[in-house]
Amino acid sequence: MNFYATILGSGAATPTIRRYCCSQVVNIEGLKLLFDCGEGTQRQVRKYRQKLQSLAHIFISHMHGDHFFGLPGLLSTMHLCGRKEPVDVFGPAGIEAATRAILSASGHNIDFEITFHELDFENGTKLLLDHKNCTVEAFKLIHSVPTYGFRVTEKPRGSKPPRSMAYCCDTLCDDSLLPYIDKVNLLIIDSTFDDDFEAAAVEKLHGTASMAARLALKADVDQLLLTHISARYHTASDLLAQARAVFENTLAAEDGLIVPIAHRGRSKK
Repeated sequence: MNFYATILGSGAATPTIRRYCCSQVVNIEGLKLLFDCGEGTQRQVRKYRQKLQSLAHIFISHMHGDHFFGLPGLLSTMHLCGRKEPVDVFGPAGIEAATRAILSASGHNIDFEITFHELDFENGTKLLLDHKNCTVEAFKLIHSVPTYGFRVTEKPRGSKPPRSMAYCCDTLCDDSLLPYIDKVNLLIIDSTFDDDFEAAAVEKLHGTASMAARLALKADVDQLLLTHISARYHTASDLLAQARAVFENTLAAEDGLIVPIAHRGRSKK
């Protein structure tokens, strides 16, 4: 089964000429799931050939602008392009009111059904999607506003164990996340800062490259992908080196990067 992530945006806080704000599409046998929708996501969808109208399930981690501001524009463009199929949006409490207020203020009457599923829980996991190809579960992250991570697990097929991936952004890289990311094949996680800014990361409830790597090692994941990278870094080379010193099988997200989600067995340090 085809199972891979396409990074549409890998930056933190504001879009730059190098990185758009956080967004990624996870494709699992043709089912496309959009995780976060920062400013400019609809442009990145087109640039990286994700087919705008194929997106029917959108998952928003939290209401900070770099993860949410692209949503009204994306929905508006779907409408302008003639969409009739429904869209499901999953996100924190308040996402429906905010999105509908922006669409209303801009004078748009959306011609397709949008169903908002608002999340408001503290502990454990919540099943959001049960599709023939996969399940999607949400769990609480550690940030300054209500924020949720997501785990995608393929449905069992044949003799190979199901593959899985987790997306955790924005969050402090804390051991309390371990039960939710345990043994995933790909962990995409907040790595806003390099190690020199660890105190700032803790204060702002974000992660560093090494914090992410230590968490990946404890969770026994197959592969780590650093994302939500601060605009202060022209490249992610230093963050990547710091993470690989702890967890060898690490990549740094770049806009347009495609990451296959493989079965377990890759070597880890």
